Amino acid sequence: MKYLLSGIAIVTFFAIAGFGQSGRRIASTPTPTPAPRPVEDQFSDSKVLPQRMRITKPKFKDSEKNTTVTSNKEADPDADTDDDTIRVETNLVTIPVSVLDRNGLYVPTLSKESFRIFENGKEQQIEFFADAEVPISVILLLDMSYSSERKVDLIKQAAIAFVDRLNAQDRVCVIQFTGSYRTLAEMTTNREEIYRGIRKADIGSGTSIYDTVELSVRKLIPPIEGRKAIVLFTDGVDTTSRRSNYDRSIDYAEESEAPVFPIYFNTFMDQQNMRIGVQPNTRGEYALGRKYLKELADYTGGTVYDSASTPGGLVGAFEAIADELRKQYVIGYIPQEKGTPGERRSIKVRINRPNLVIRARDSYIVGKTK
Repeated sequence: MKYLLSGIAIVTFFAIAGFGQSGRRIASTPTPTPAPRPVEDQFSDSKVLPQRMRITKPKFKDSEKNTTVTSNKEADPDADTDDDTIRVETNLVTIPVSVLDRNGLYVPTLSKESFRIFENGKEQQIEFFADAEVPISVILLLDMSYSSERKVDLIKQAAIAFVDRLNAQDRVCVIQFTGSYRTLAEMTTNREEIYRGIRKADIGSGTSIYDTVELSVRKLIPPIEGRKAIVLFTDGVDTTSRRSNYDRSIDYAEESEAPVFPIYFNTFMDQQNMRIGVQPNTRGEYALGRKYLKELADYTGGTVYDSASTPGGLVGAFEAIADELRKQYVIGYIPQEKGTPGERRSIKVRINRPNLVIRARDSYIVGKTK
């Protein structure tokens, strides 16, 4: 009993001491509460590109001044139409968006609610949303100039591999271009027709990249409903365009709704070993061609793939584009404020998840009918 009373006394002493002189319990040291993450770290934004610097198109070499360029009336029935009469004829602005994590893997299953869109800094209401399950229509442009002569079979093999990588409901139109352009397969889901078109591609003289890009974005893209894209295989060196040029073709591409995905194929060494009588292009012209392809992709929301640095080479580059197209989202909105023709409007895409890489165009140019 004596020991019990002593134990009670000791417990009572420490209990009283715990309250201190004021009778309140001495508070233990609190666990620090983590500071809330800054708001800007809770989402991901698309990047803003620097303003594009316009260039003067270089003069043609003397050996090319008398080159005759013909156009395919089937593909371009209005070739003599006034340059400014064809523009995007809808108020709905659509933006293809590729979303990747920091490891370079595409992020699937995002919903409409995950996205926000801003024009000139003002948030817009999303009126249209399509995920990767929605079919896509692709215009496949193949540069078949003499510089590609030694790689024709590989080019065809890679183009077929690209088609095989798409979904069965996706449509493809095949066009080859040299000094002129020719439709090899009309827009279709029929794989055998597409394969036949690719196999019909043949080498010709001249390279009218600028003319072909403008034709595609002004005449072929606007009638296509839903998701759409242009895949452009080329070394980027233009020698025979007459209707369009470097800046003009990119201007019209910016105004269209289709991202352009160039595949760069370096033909410089092949050019140096070409047949007698054909003047090879210079290193400067190849550098200009690569710059053109990068700007064409950047300012339309596409991506350039270099066949030399892509795993799997040329076939791998075509397949990589097919994979990206199959995983893209498309969001659309009607601008709250009406623009004036030729006005550039900035665009920012935001997703409510951090640490994502968002590839999307950062602006568009208001057309005359907007």
